[in-house]
Amino acid sequence: MAEIAEIHPGDKHEIPDYEAHESTTSLKERIKKHYEIASDYYYSLWGQHIHHGYFKSPTETKEEAQVNLIKYLQEISNLPPQINVLDVGCGIGGTSRFLAREHACSVTGITISGRQVEIARKLTQAETSSSGASNSADHVDVYSSGGNCRFVELDAEKMLEYFSADGKPTARSAAKLLVQSKSSRLVIADWFKAPQLSPEQEKDDIQPIEDGMLLPQLCTADDYVKMAQGAGLKLCQGPIDISNDVAKTWDISWGLVSSPSLWLFAISQGRDGLAFLQAFRAMRRGYANGTFRYAVMCFEKP
Repeated sequence: MAEIAEIHPGDKHEIPDYEAHESTTSLKERIKKHYEIASDYYYSLWGQHIHHGYFKSPTETKEEAQVNLIKYLQEISNLPPQINVLDVGCGIGGTSRFLAREHACSVTGITISGRQVEIARKLTQAETSSSGASNSADHVDVYSSGGNCRFVELDAEKMLEYFSADGKPTARSAAKLLVQSKSSRLVIADWFKAPQLSPEQEKDDIQPIEDGMLLPQLCTADDYVKMAQGAGLKLCQGPIDISNDVAKTWDISWGLVSSPSLWLFAISQGRDGLAFLQAFRAMRRGYANGTFRYAVMCFEKP
């Protein structure tokens, strides 16, 4: 008998029409609401590292690939251990904990979501307590390596004047934070769009990602480099396009969201919930078409 292909539940639901963001303020409110609702699901699906995996071999698990990405960023930035790290958009703190535990860094993770802070603190306290390290009353958790983590609910823009119109960290604000030192770096690992896209490519491939993932308009990696250089930063590494190495993340993720009950929950949260899950499909399409890119880069203050 011929096998019947299994239908993914996402195929049974519509892809919401693109909804432009009314303002930066309204976008932040939507982002915060999304993470308050979805962060526990993120943890159950992805684990503690809510970011792409860098797959160096076909046999690696997503967890191994996620750690690979952190190590790769350390490699291109050439940062020493025992440094101070500001982890902007720290999620539930997976990268922050890795740097504190494995490299004795002092890490401050900031996120717009109070729920993510709660999860991050709980996971960190569990790690440090089991290793015999200490937990302080001011939420600074110290590892046996000497590194430490703290997590703060904070709109990065209020701290740094941080986000530009395209949603990326502004080079001007980063330049104010960095000191003139070989151990002071701005390290970027982020989503970008390919250059010179047609209006049709923007509409079909990029807008569904911006909409579902609650992103401002994406820029190209080269545009970001020009902005940083215009602010006086020096490019140390990149931009290095690792799209082919991380694309498998979304193949795995599409399989992870195959539960019909998850889609029903998303629908119950309104159009943003459904648009978010459908953006997984858009990610796969964008990577396959070469219109959506993932790049890493590193800057210093000369």
